[in-house]
Amino acid sequence: MDLVVPVRTGAVNQYLRYALRSWSAHLPHRYVWIIGHRPPWVDGARYLSTPQTGTKYVNTTRAVAAACRNRGISDPFVLLNDDFFVMEPLPDGVPTLHRGPVRDVEAYYADRGNGSYLRGLRETRDLLVSLGYDDPVSYELHVPLVVHKEPMRQALDVGRRLDVLHKRTAYGNLAELGGDQVEDVKVMWRGPRFPGGPFLSTLPDAFDNGMVGAHIRRTFAEPGPYERGGGR
Repeated sequence: MDLVVPVRTGAVNQYLRYALRSWSAHLPHRYVWIIGHRPPWVDGARYLSTPQTGTKYVNTTRAVAAACRNRGISDPFVLLNDDFFVMEPLPDGVPTLHRGPVRDVEAYYADRGNGSYLRGLRETRDLLVSLGYDDPVSYELHVPLVVHKEPMRQALDVGRRLDVLHKRTAYGNLAELGGDQVEDVKVMWRGPRFPGGPFLSTLPDAFDNGMVGAHIRRTFAEPGPYERGGGR
């Protein structure tokens, strides 16, 4: 399968550098597709430009829609973010994972007052309930997700009026993916405790200044095949 990663415009994006190294080491694939913005140091990855004029939610939705339309991208493909790190080999392939019922995830974010994200969660939940999914499951994890194009196209279509569509969740429920429930792997702190296992993701401060970021940089210290000078 191809790997698809939406990338925003911005700085050098060191997270993507180490993510690409981790995918090269532990996530077998055909091509990497960067959709949106390609940092100047990236080499060897395929690129598809998409407008970067909306919010981060709108821009990533555009990127996923473009991937589903593009015949050159495998069907299915693996959807990632630029701060998803694969820390170990996946001998059984990319697992299907979810975060549990949306109602439980909503309670978690309601305690933290997460504005637009929480609003999008609730609107996506209400949309799924209106379609007959009475207790939808959240797929908003910071881990790779295998995406089949037609079900994702359908999810983006039914959610097209939502400006903060939780597209992984819409897709996962409409496609009836099932899967195993896990805790999210996003690390938001600098300290020494972070999840073990094959997947990690970080907030910028945790990556730049935390022990988890140092661990990731040590693990993937050598340049990879998707950066200039890395070789292929």
